[in-house]
Amino acid sequence: MRSEKNNLKGILYVLIGMAVFSIQDASIKWIFNETALYELYFGRTIIAFVLLLIFMKYKNIKLNLKTNYPFLTTLRVLLFFLGFSFFYTSLTFMPLSMANALFFSSPFFISIFSKIFLKEKIGIRRLSAIAVGFIGVYIVLNPDFNDFKIINLAPVACGFCYAGSMIILKITNDKDNVYTQLSHLYIGAIIVSLAFFVFMGDGRFNTSSNPSMQFIFREWFSNPKSAWPVIFLMGCCGAIAFTLLFKAYTIGSPPTISLFEYSLIIYGSITGYILFNEIPSTRTIVGSLVIISSGLYIFYREKFKNQKIEHKY
Repeated sequence: MRSEKNNLKGILYVLIGMAVFSIQDASIKWIFNETALYELYFGRTIIAFVLLLIFMKYKNIKLNLKTNYPFLTTLRVLLFFLGFSFFYTSLTFMPLSMANALFFSSPFFISIFSKIFLKEKIGIRRLSAIAVGFIGVYIVLNPDFNDFKIINLAPVACGFCYAGSMIILKITNDKDNVYTQLSHLYIGAIIVSLAFFVFMGDGRFNTSSNPSMQFIFREWFSNPKSAWPVIFLMGCCGAIAFTLLFKAYTIGSPPTISLFEYSLIIYGSITGYILFNEIPSTRTIVGSLVIISSGLYIFYREKFKNQKIEHKY
């Protein structure tokens, strides 16, 4: 019963976290042509870290930077950095819909990693529900794969990195609490982004006409008045969303709650309509129903059949 209750709570955290992430994605649609990739990375991270410290001070939570898993902590920072780079660079050469569709390969990676590293029992029914959910994502987004290039797999690489990060979180949460792990993530991100600023923040390597290369190598702080208010919003969203996701994957079963990350597609349709006057198509409605149906099936299994999840840390 405890496992069931934790999974249901984890699902709720994921649903809220994805809603916040949809706001961040909408913000990036406004700003990525006016700033540098790692300026975004730095700004979003520093703001999120400051907000986390304020929250911890308010709650009288002591900041503890000591980790019992130095290698896994470093690996998670690297995966987070690579995932950020892969996904947001992909937005310069492919539609957001295609990038999201490819990113949502992450639940498959999470299930595979959970089986290998966490020794979780993953039945055919849950795997089938995840597969059906992915079909729903495909229906919603209807990506065009006719002109496929290997670089289009960048969001899949992001999904791989994201899944690995969440599994590491699950392994390390027995000794490192969520605030310690978030602090490690933010501090690592700040160090990495500052290193990029030192070596290329002046735009010295921004000599290519390729939009992806311009986004990576553009001079930092070239449009602060237009960029940084949006970066501040992104930082707030990142702090809230990642805290919710970290908490969700700490208390719940990754293969179960990862299915509900598909809700980002629904939230994206809503923000697209409100902010960009994008009216959902018939495919979006049908695909959303498929996603919701898959999620309700998992919910039913958790609530009424007392599915037993075994964890091995």
